[in-house]
Amino acid sequence: MPQHIQLQRVLKTPALVAFGLAYMVPLGVFTTYGQVTVLSQGHLPVAYLVTIVTILFTALSYCRMTNAMPLAGSAYSYVQRSFGGKTGFLVGWAQILDYLFLPMLNYLVLGIFLHEAFPAIPAYVFILASIVSVSLLNILGVRLLNSVNFTLIALQMVFIVLFIALAFSDADLSPASLMKPLLVDAGNFSGLIAGAAVLCLAFLGFDAIATMAEEAADAKRTLPRAILITVISAGAIFVAVSYAAHLAYPDWQSLIPYQDTASLIISEHVGGKWMYNFFMATYLTGVYASSMTAQTGVSRIFYAMGREGVLPRRVFFHLHARFHTPWRAIVFVAIISLLALWMELSMVVSMISFGALGAFTFVNLSVIKHFLVNEKRRGLSAFFNYGLLPLLGFAMCVWLWFNLDLEALKVGFTWLFAGFLYLLWLTKGMRQDPPSVSHDDISHLMD
Repeated sequence: MPQHIQLQRVLKTPALVAFGLAYMVPLGVFTTYGQVTVLSQGHLPVAYLVTIVTILFTALSYCRMTNAMPLAGSAYSYVQRSFGGKTGFLVGWAQILDYLFLPMLNYLVLGIFLHEAFPAIPAYVFILASIVSVSLLNILGVRLLNSVNFTLIALQMVFIVLFIALAFSDADLSPASLMKPLLVDAGNFSGLIAGAAVLCLAFLGFDAIATMAEEAADAKRTLPRAILITVISAGAIFVAVSYAAHLAYPDWQSLIPYQDTASLIISEHVGGKWMYNFFMATYLTGVYASSMTAQTGVSRIFYAMGREGVLPRRVFFHLHARFHTPWRAIVFVAIISLLALWMELSMVVSMISFGALGAFTFVNLSVIKHFLVNEKRRGLSAFFNYGLLPLLGFAMCVWLWFNLDLEALKVGFTWLFAGFLYLLWLTKGMRQDPPSVSHDDISHLMD
């Protein structure tokens, strides 16, 4: 690839926040609404609060690392440069799992819901059409993506405000009812934590922001700011919407047979058929926006791993001469996304959380390794910022990680084992380091 072709630094803080929120989908609270409401026995807002605390510690670690290493690749790049190529490769391999499955989740949801709206058209038609159109938009570049993101987020926010207002107008506002979604029985604590672990996928947008480091203007300043704004904004939205929904529809037991479509039941209960239709329109456009940003994020991870040489450089470390986008990586993701035609929704959700928590765990450790060990930072302030806070983030991520569904853990660790076998081949039995490029070779990308 000619050295003068680079990713273009065009994203400022508002665009990065829009990218992160579009990735998360503000209405994404409804994607797992039924599943986690049942797991937590009607305490979805509390499950979100547990997840938010974990994510905030991890988001701070991402802020530290984006400031020190504003590189495409996110967790993979941070761990690779903190712990070395072997550990970095395995974290990147785990990270690929959640980034590859998130586009599949979006395409699968689009197929299911659009088929529900237009039963005469098979779901696979909508899935294929979404994959093709999203891939084309990604190849054309992030400038076009920005305008689409802002429009779709605005539409979702209109629905959210209206939904909360209608939910409160129809709810029992007695003190007992107001506290019911927030008071968790001790016997259901394990279900609450299992639900919080699933909800980690709802916050992947802040990690996706980090993958855009080489397309961010003044990355060391804009990335940390965008990450924190996105986490706090999304967390507030998720808690407010889930709390309002529980007030308006407290009978969570009736949702048990309809966990995948609980959002349709809730929206129609709150506002009737017109609200049902409005939800369908805003939710599906939000999912479409998320599919665009999801494919963008994973293509940048492949780009970074291709640059290192752990994936074929001729395929992944290649930018389009006109649009300056990693188009071959984008096409590769589109091909893999065809698995959405056969995947089950529940398994896709669990696998995304498995990969995300694995990456989050090692980003927290990277802060400790980079600042306290490699750079030898000392003093009380350094211990607090680069030691205690990331250590708390690490502990909470591991806690949630091992509270995922057993089947998801089996499939996830099988994926990691496959990555370990590939690493053995790549390093000739661990006798040499995986291929990589030096900091100097890519320093021009950080100017």
